[in-house]
Amino acid sequence: MLRARITLVVIVAVVAAIVVTLATSYRGVSELVGDQIDRSLNDRVDAVIAVLPAVLPERSDTIEQLLSADGTAHPVAPGRMPLPVAESDRAVARNGSGTAEYNLDLDGEPYGILTKPRPGGGAVMVAQQYRESERIDNEFLWRTGGITAIAVALSALLSWLAIGRILRPVRRLLAATEHISSTQDLSVPLPPTGRDEIGRLTGSFDTMLTALRRSRAQQHRLVQDASHELRTPLTSIRGSAELLQRAKGRLGPEDETQVLNTLVQESVALDDLVAELVELATDQHATEEPAELDLPTLAEDCAQRFRHRSGRTITVTSDQPGPVLARPRALARCVDNLLSNAIKFSPPDTPVDVHIHHTELTVRDQGPGIAADDTAAIFDRFYRAANTQGTPGSGLGLAIVGDIITAHHGTVFAEHGPGARVGFRLPPLAQSPGRGRRS
Repeated sequence: MLRARITLVVIVAVVAAIVVTLATSYRGVSELVGDQIDRSLNDRVDAVIAVLPAVLPERSDTIEQLLSADGTAHPVAPGRMPLPVAESDRAVARNGSGTAEYNLDLDGEPYGILTKPRPGGGAVMVAQQYRESERIDNEFLWRTGGITAIAVALSALLSWLAIGRILRPVRRLLAATEHISSTQDLSVPLPPTGRDEIGRLTGSFDTMLTALRRSRAQQHRLVQDASHELRTPLTSIRGSAELLQRAKGRLGPEDETQVLNTLVQESVALDDLVAELVELATDQHATEEPAELDLPTLAEDCAQRFRHRSGRTITVTSDQPGPVLARPRALARCVDNLLSNAIKFSPPDTPVDVHIHHTELTVRDQGPGIAADDTAAIFDRFYRAANTQGTPGSGLGLAIVGDIITAHHGTVFAEHGPGARVGFRLPPLAQSPGRGRRS
């Protein structure tokens, strides 16, 4: 569970920060307490030296005794525990210089002992109990341990609540996507988007869903239109085949030739229609890598092929052309379809003009032109204008152009007037999507 994992990471980070802080603080406190005890012991020794032989105020946490030059010990206060005398203490008393400092246990209690020389000979020994130091250490550890536990628990609770609130849009998005996955219902709305990363993620999912909805709608429409368009040539082929089957050689040569010609023509039309349907449905050029293209050069190559095929005069002119970023074979297919349309719908002895202005390519013919009501519809799939119903074709050529140009973030257009002017505009190379990734 993402929420639990993030909370655990937060708790670990909090504990690590507290442990580091406590370790640093404990070290500082321990050094401070140790220094304070050392100063207190040293001050007590100096006070004993300064006050003696007067009466010395007693302290419950210290034991004082005098040490003569020969090493004999004499308690300062009667009835107090005698202190063991080490060789280092005797050396201080004998020499009258230096100090001796060490720790030992007396009756199970830790003490610190300091021996200093006394003016006039001998030395003073003072033992100070360390119980207070240990009490301070223990109290510090217990208090900090309790504070740490409270801080960790509070951090865990606040983190759990805050992370749950932060991840709430993710849970909503997850619920919506799981519902879509299980029901295949692309109409399910996604939760509202914000401006943060989660909002941007939701927006990206919504964009993907919109594209999927559009793609599914186009697929349904393509299947419906394709089934309608395929029915006509299939019906013609079936009728011609049934006629030949019923006649069984009784048709005259001219009638039989006509029926066979119909079969061949409808088969060719059916083959062309199936090929265009496959290309329209699969986008065969989608895997082609975009490249920097020169539109006049591409248009001239396409025009040269159609000159040889049709014998028509096809001129290519340009005005301040600019390079574009596109898939070469896909864009060549667009120009081919525009030229094929122009040749098909114009008289055989008329020229076809191709003009490039910046990143706009226009193909113009001398045919009857496009009706004003048809200029917005000729790029639809299977659309056939009223004056082209008797002309062979599937009505998919310009639809393929529209799909390819749209995939390149461009626009297609058709203009009403003498002859037909049909073409496309592509974004300039500097504005092409993905241009920055090619550097």
